[in-house]
Amino acid sequence: MPESPTTSPARLRRALTLRDLVLYGVIVLQPTAPMPVFGVVSDRGHGHVVTTILIALVAMLFTAIAYGRMARAYPSAGSAFTYVGQEINPALGYITGWSMVMDYMLNPLICISWCSSQATRFAPGVPFWMWAIFFFLMFTALNLRGVKTSARVNAGLATGMGLVVAIFFVAAARYVFGHAHDGIGFFTRPFFDPATFKTSAVLGGTSIAVLTYIGFDGISTLSEEVENPRRNILWATVLTCLVVGLLSAAECYAAQLVWPASEPFPNEVTAFVDVAGRAAAPLSWVMGVTLIVATFGSGMGSQLGAARLLYGMGRSNALPQGFFGVVDSKRHVPRNNVIFVGTIALIGAFFIPFDLGAEMLNFGALIAFMGVNAASFVRYYLRASEKKLVNLIPPILGFVVCLLLWLNLSRPAQKWGALWMLVGIAFGAWKTHGFRGKLIDFDLPPEEA
Repeated sequence: MPESPTTSPARLRRALTLRDLVLYGVIVLQPTAPMPVFGVVSDRGHGHVVTTILIALVAMLFTAIAYGRMARAYPSAGSAFTYVGQEINPALGYITGWSMVMDYMLNPLICISWCSSQATRFAPGVPFWMWAIFFFLMFTALNLRGVKTSARVNAGLATGMGLVVAIFFVAAARYVFGHAHDGIGFFTRPFFDPATFKTSAVLGGTSIAVLTYIGFDGISTLSEEVENPRRNILWATVLTCLVVGLLSAAECYAAQLVWPASEPFPNEVTAFVDVAGRAAAPLSWVMGVTLIVATFGSGMGSQLGAARLLYGMGRSNALPQGFFGVVDSKRHVPRNNVIFVGTIALIGAFFIPFDLGAEMLNFGALIAFMGVNAASFVRYYLRASEKKLVNLIPPILGFVVCLLLWLNLSRPAQKWGALWMLVGIAFGAWKTHGFRGKLIDFDLPPEEA
């Protein structure tokens, strides 16, 4: 009998456009990104929320450029894990990937927790655990449908949130111009108030405002599913940071005009909802619902990114390849990883407090950001035949800023983050018999056209 033809393993499908990538990035970061932390940043920065958002934007743009440039060199689903492993050292790449796993796994976890907590306020008769299971099923089912389904859902979410943000701007303008104010100083204080400005306070606020941008690196995990990745990943990463940063600054500026920093908030956590209610009473309820929708989109998108990251590590043999390095032949998605991430997020939502989970996000993300900046520096400056300042300054500045932010994380976040890293290092040591064997296989199969 003739031999049956060899069936090639299923691969990820290139189906995403630049527009899809930007929408994905905006949804993961959320068009309403600064709203949950608005009150906290206002208190820490002595009212200079807009200034902290813009400073954070400049800092994150350096890292975004590094991500985009490295994605040109390595259009692979491994993201920072691949960049650091290939350019610097495989063991450091593994450690970077392990830190990213914590970051990516925590995002859908806290999104499930936050959505469930808020949903109980609208439907108090339904317990938290039922809402948690509901959001887990929704996140997982939509991501299992395939990447184009996720892109279409992202477009719908972006449209809905954009409409609410537009309504808020109109209501804020009506409120501001319908009330008396003290001249030009009223409109410049959100940027600079000489009575309260302190450099240390603004930098402290910026360390929190960076949360507005956490997650933009998820774009690079979709490199193997995008058309022309060497061009589109760089553009999408930078454009996502610009769009979210400028939109966030505008939202916070309008909010500070409606509710000046000199007036304390009843509750810092719900400060933006209170601002919306002052601008127009019905907006308080609408904004609460919108933030649930925004967090839903972020949770779904981050689960997608986490699944791709685990796939990149599994395919490279940093994690068990038979489970994590497999793609579903029908939907062309890493099904095992999508289900795994969702399950961990659901379980964790019952045990990890929202505030601790949110702080720990920065621990893993900032390690990855430092790693990518370092990899970009090594590839495009140290190893380049011609030394150019344009290849030196952005990664150096990006690394230094991220390091300063990482050093200023809270002690609980540092403690639990360090524990997570120790577990990962111990696994790597066991896997390689004391780091004597090969930790990662970077000899990946050729990409699908």
